[in-house]
Amino acid sequence: MTRPTLADLSAFSAIATHRSFRLAADALGVSRSSLSHTMLALERGLGVRLLNRTTRSVAPTEAGEALLARLGPVLRDLDEALDSLADAGGEPGGTLRINANESAARLLLRSAVPTFLARFPGMALELIAEGRLVDIVEQGFDAGVRLGESIPRDMVAVPITGDLRFVVVAAPSYLAEREPPRTPDDLQTHRCIRQRLPSGKRYRWEFRQHRQEVAIDVPGALTLDHNGLMVEAAADGMGLAYVPESTARAWLDDGRLVLVLENWCPSIPGLSLYYPGHRHVPAGLRAFIDVLKETRGELAGGAHNPEYTEAAEAAGAATPASPAPD
Repeated sequence: MTRPTLADLSAFSAIATHRSFRLAADALGVSRSSLSHTMLALERGLGVRLLNRTTRSVAPTEAGEALLARLGPVLRDLDEALDSLADAGGEPGGTLRINANESAARLLLRSAVPTFLARFPGMALELIAEGRLVDIVEQGFDAGVRLGESIPRDMVAVPITGDLRFVVVAAPSYLAEREPPRTPDDLQTHRCIRQRLPSGKRYRWEFRQHRQEVAIDVPGALTLDHNGLMVEAAADGMGLAYVPESTARAWLDDGRLVLVLENWCPSIPGLSLYYPGHRHVPAGLRAFIDVLKETRGELAGGAHNPEYTEAAEAAGAATPASPAPD
């Protein structure tokens, strides 16, 4: 048996954790072909198959699962030791990977990211924007940024913005032809502009009053996937829309839209950065959190900018009941 190198074992751990050569290669900063050659050499040297491969999936074998279970804590301890060494050496270095939805990424780029990169020239930052919610641990991210309701309970959350509110809006011309809804159940008799989430599911409109909570798959002939377009369609009298209040604020202020069901639309926690609570916090992430706290005032103001309009998918994925069945 050939004794493997630390790089070989780290490569196996990344593939087995991500269950994907592509994702593991991205996390390690190497090519998929190089990673494949490394795994073949590792298995050949150990004389045992560690991964089952098909054209569509990668999964550890029984021997691979056993190795991964023993290897995980060792690699984490090593990472912590190196991070501690970096702390003792002064400025943090390395790469920080953060996952966020597009609007949250745009918000961070306004102040926090430039400040962080200027202050810590030894750090590199990967800010990956995608609409769907991901398991940040499984996907190899150090942290994520989402609405508070979407953050798993076992994560540590650092608030970035203030509370947000999602509201139902309609054009006066639309309401002139019919009675406005008084309760969420009344939506069944209205034309609603439905929303398609990045996951492909339709979004259920969520309401809360006192201790009563409801999620409704509203009726409607029009489905959109962008809050700004939903506001414009509602202003044109095409139906009711359920959007972030900040997205509709200008239209509400000039009377092109009005609020309905306002008493059923309380505020929800805004954006937070989150990370695993059971892991050592790398020096780079601690530095980024410090910058976030310094720039929180600017970020909170930016949350009310029209640019911040694509957060509904994070709220919609917060509970299993939110996506509507197709």
